[in-house]
Amino acid sequence: MTPAIFGLSGPALTADERAFFKEADPAGYILFGRNVESRAQLRALTDSLRDIHGRDRLLITIDQEGGRVQRMKPPVWPAYPAGAAFDVLYDLAPASAIEAARASAEAMGLDLAEVGVTCTHAPVLDVRQQGAHDVIGDRALGHEPLRVAALGRAVIDGLARAGVVGTIKHMPGHGRTTTDTHKAMPTVTASDAELETDLAPFRALNQALTGMTGHLLFTAWDTENPATQSPYIIKEIIRGRIGFDGLLMTDDLDMEALSGTVPQRAERAIAAGCDIALNCWAKMDDMVGITQLLPAMGDAARTRLDRALAGMGADGDVARQPALLARRDALLALAEQRA
Repeated sequence: MTPAIFGLSGPALTADERAFFKEADPAGYILFGRNVESRAQLRALTDSLRDIHGRDRLLITIDQEGGRVQRMKPPVWPAYPAGAAFDVLYDLAPASAIEAARASAEAMGLDLAEVGVTCTHAPVLDVRQQGAHDVIGDRALGHEPLRVAALGRAVIDGLARAGVVGTIKHMPGHGRTTTDTHKAMPTVTASDAELETDLAPFRALNQALTGMTGHLLFTAWDTENPATQSPYIIKEIIRGRIGFDGLLMTDDLDMEALSGTVPQRAERAIAAGCDIALNCWAKMDDMVGITQLLPAMGDAARTRLDRALAGMGADGDVARQPALLARRDALLALAEQRA
């Protein structure tokens, strides 16, 4: 098995993709807006991926957070609020905010399960910092670590009720970035003591089945390598101090924060200790290059993958969704009324 997640070029597999995926046997796949047209089309696409591998449980992922990061969009699917909406309600009624976040995540999970998506890259556990770049911004669940952890746990629980695995991101923390990692690599100069704030939500949710790194340089820990490619950060900080033993994937390797070719970026990330290289853009040359450079998935990574797959449930009952959305909206309206 190739320790990679690959993207797809369109709403249906091409003959070349089908043949390549069968031979390369990647650990999983990621879907984007270019892959999404309708419920029936998307279900057929995910079923075709399962057919390639001959198994029902397969890591099929998507970036479905809510707010500005939502690949499955209206009018086919409901619009979901960004993390900041639950943060605002938390100021008024913490228990209600947690309940609203859980209901929203379960409703979203039912959307995903219905079309065969088994993992979403949420919740965002980055602690929002004043003055930071807006690449995280309202995607964050708050400025305070315990609040982020409480709301993040509700999101993971809600998704799990729908049979979908959540991904905690972006370890060891993306909240201090002054640069969009899609464009350049940020340098975070905060001290080790200051960075405890960033680690706290991830430590609280370290039993999550899947997690994602961030492409940031943390000078307190490694002055040469971004977290995704830093053996020290992965071993000592993510696996050690955070205590995360789930399936660790990179953020998108096409981001300009990283240098070298995409296959080289993948090779460095796996060598540093990531379990899976995430390659999103379905460029066949890059995918072939990654397959050629990476070793087969190791035993520890395969165990973590199997554990994540075991956490994926059956297709959700979307008949539950209207009540969940109504409950979420009634709770969020409390904050609007107070405003």
